[in-house]
Amino acid sequence: MAFRPLHDRVLVRRIEAEEKTAGGIIIPDSAKEKPSEGEIVAVGNGARDDDGDRIPLDVKAGDRVLFGKWSGTEVKLDGEDLLIMKESDIMGIIG
Repeated sequence: MAFRPLHDRVLVRRIEAEEKTAGGIIIPDSAKEKPSEGEIVAVGNGARDDDGDRIPLDVKAGDRVLFGKWSGTEVKLDGEDLLIMKESDIMGIIG
C-alpha cells in the first residue's frame, strides 16, 4: 500500500467482531456493532512541539489497539475499508 499518514495520524484496519455470542447464539449482520478494535497498518512521523522537535508516536505498525466507537475517518484504499485517526483517539494497545 502506497499510503503514509502525516504527523500524528495512524491508519487502522478494523478487526471484525465475533459471529457468535459466548452462549452460541449467531448474531445477524443488522444487529452487529462496528468493532472498536483494530490493527495499525501505517503511522505518521509524529507531531512537532513548540520548538519544532518531533514527538514520536507510541504506536507502531502491527499493534492491536482499542479506539472509540466514533473515532476516525473512514476511507477506502485498494478496495479495503480503513480508518484514519489521530493517535490521541486510540485508548490503548492490546497485548
